[in-house]
Amino acid sequence: MRSDLVWRLLRAWLAAACLVALPAAAWALSPAQAARIAAGETDDRLAALAEAVASGDPALAPFLQALLADEVKVAGGRAFVVRDGRAIEAASGVETALPDGAEDVVNNNRMRRELQAALAALKLFSPDRALRAAAIVELKDQVDESRLGLVDRALAAETDAALREQLGQLRAAVLISSDDRAKRLEAARLLADSGQPATRALLGERLAAETDPQVRAAIAASLADVEARLAWGERLGVLFAGISLGSILMLVALGLAITYGLMGVINMAHGELMMIGAYATYVVQNLFRQHLPGLFDAYVLAAIPASFLAAALVGAVLERSVIRWLYGRPLETLLATWGISLILMQAVRSVFGAQNVGVENPSWLSGGVQVLPNLTLPYNRIAILVFAALVLAAVALLIARTRLGLFVRGVTQNRRMAACVGVDTARVDTYAFALGAGIAGLAGCALSQVGNVGPDLGQGYIVDAFMVVVLGGVGQLAGTVYAGLGLGVVSKLLEGWQGAVLAKIMVLVLIVVFIQKRPQGIFALKGRSAEA
Repeated sequence: MRSDLVWRLLRAWLAAACLVALPAAAWALSPAQAARIAAGETDDRLAALAEAVASGDPALAPFLQALLADEVKVAGGRAFVVRDGRAIEAASGVETALPDGAEDVVNNNRMRRELQAALAALKLFSPDRALRAAAIVELKDQVDESRLGLVDRALAAETDAALREQLGQLRAAVLISSDDRAKRLEAARLLADSGQPATRALLGERLAAETDPQVRAAIAASLADVEARLAWGERLGVLFAGISLGSILMLVALGLAITYGLMGVINMAHGELMMIGAYATYVVQNLFRQHLPGLFDAYVLAAIPASFLAAALVGAVLERSVIRWLYGRPLETLLATWGISLILMQAVRSVFGAQNVGVENPSWLSGGVQVLPNLTLPYNRIAILVFAALVLAAVALLIARTRLGLFVRGVTQNRRMAACVGVDTARVDTYAFALGAGIAGLAGCALSQVGNVGPDLGQGYIVDAFMVVVLGGVGQLAGTVYAGLGLGVVSKLLEGWQGAVLAKIMVLVLIVVFIQKRPQGIFALKGRSAEA
């Protein structure tokens, strides 16, 4: 928002400077021509505007900007630009006294659209490549055959290969609506090389309106080529959406793979631990906004450990107060943690309110990278992919390479033997449950960057998380990865085919069938742990 405001102020300052500094010839207008553009019937004004723009002189832009800003008056067959109490004759650029009875120029919506298109067309001759590129994008929906000569001159003068290609596509988009059959046929063939979604829409409209059989055949062939080219972007978009969803499911299920897969606790409050991590992110965001506004973009880096610690602390309290009495009794843990989930949701409603709260992306997570004309990868989704991979690597190293991981695996496989060799099994249980809860908090932190944060946040993911753990194989981190990514991709593919509701049902049916054939999941436990 601030950059847009600065840009508008800069453009206004430049326009004012041009009004003062340009000599008479720089306007490229005669007094009669300026008056014709400013006053009269709309059709006559548009004809005069087209005649003036046909010269392609960028010095015409200040006068057109003044018209759009409603700063032009007419009197005695002359046009005047009035700004800050000063009057400047539009044709000569000379400051003069404003005649009595000068009338304001009134621009209707049609005239304003044409003025904006004329300004964009003049930018085609700017020495700044960025301005020329922006002008081409702006003209895509505004240019018509009356400005074809201007586009041709810009095409002849353009030296940048990419912009020349875009101008060629723009020219073809103009010709496709021409009354000349030969021009329409030429344009249809030229547009076959386009990869823009707007070209597909244009060809579809022209195909419906075209009556000439040969032109219709050419448009249909070009439309098929464009659709085939765009199909790759759509396929890659579905694949990325599936991997993105899969990374979120994997991150959500990773903590559950410890509490349920390794410890045998059916933790129905896992979603609420995620919710706690998301609200911890919200609190950190507000603290940065109030006390460190200059470092606001870094609040996510502080929210990551905060969300982990907040959820881990709640998890440790739950384990020491409730869960420790229920090991080996999975149905009782299900009922107890379900009640705890209701308590946590109500506690959050009492503290933060029942409505969703807003968590804002930092600037470096806003926007995305455009890979193809119809495929943009959001930065926040890319960041979650990287974050999920880092969390997975950290958990794998913790379980496989640290003393705590050794104790967790020992207690999981044979609690009595671990206790006999001096392992404090009660403390290990607390640490393991707190670790699983903390990972759930990290998942909540990640989810806060892509969705709404509210008391019901965890309810939308708890069932999917259990499906991932069961499908991957209880106690198997590798299975959690494969199952999470696989379910994400399959879900997005089925959503594009049958819709979200039917896709959910079909995924559930596929999991039931798979578990019937392979009850231990993708990766089955081997050795003594499988027999326990």
